[in-house]
Amino acid sequence: MSSLIAWFGDHLNYWTITLLMTLESTVVPVPSELVVAPAAYKAADDGELSVYLIILFATLGANIGATINYVVARFLGRPVIYAFANSRLGHMCLLNDAKIQRTEDYFNEHGAVGTLIGRLVPGIRHLISLPAGLARMPYSRFLLYTTIGAGLWNIILAALGYHLQSVIPEDELLVVVEKYSHEIGLGMLALFAGLIAYLVFTHKKKG
Repeated sequence: MSSLIAWFGDHLNYWTITLLMTLESTVVPVPSELVVAPAAYKAADDGELSVYLIILFATLGANIGATINYVVARFLGRPVIYAFANSRLGHMCLLNDAKIQRTEDYFNEHGAVGTLIGRLVPGIRHLISLPAGLARMPYSRFLLYTTIGAGLWNIILAALGYHLQSVIPEDELLVVVEKYSHEIGLGMLALFAGLIAYLVFTHKKKG
């Protein structure tokens, strides 16, 4: 993984951003924090990249990767997904049946909107498209929620990386981003939970 990130740093462009974010949204353990934030840091540093295009291509990659997961899960089914998670290759991707089951439980608990919210949850973010496919969620709705969730997360990471360029040296970036992205993700999750609770309460009150 370290060699992949080093290669990315030496070949930083919109296509490598798309590629790595595609991998990040499948089952390959490529943390989005190591892609979007450094790209935005570079955009702020030398202006060769546009932070807006970074967000666009990162979200495009996330959608491609999520769609791969969705299609595989929808057409191959639960037995194949769990068998892969417990295989040697699955373990190399840091998967096991407990992680898949936890993601399924999360999706089943939150319903379709879990696809959106799940993009902000560490450990579930890149797997939430699997239960969506298993549940045969309509693809148009899946893609809409995935785009919103992934886009929001990429905006957070890009804003963080862009801001930190004027605050810290580059060799400290990943440590700081990993710390704050986790806290921001949890904060956004709490905000969504509060919004959903408010909407549910308002709906019940009207009824």
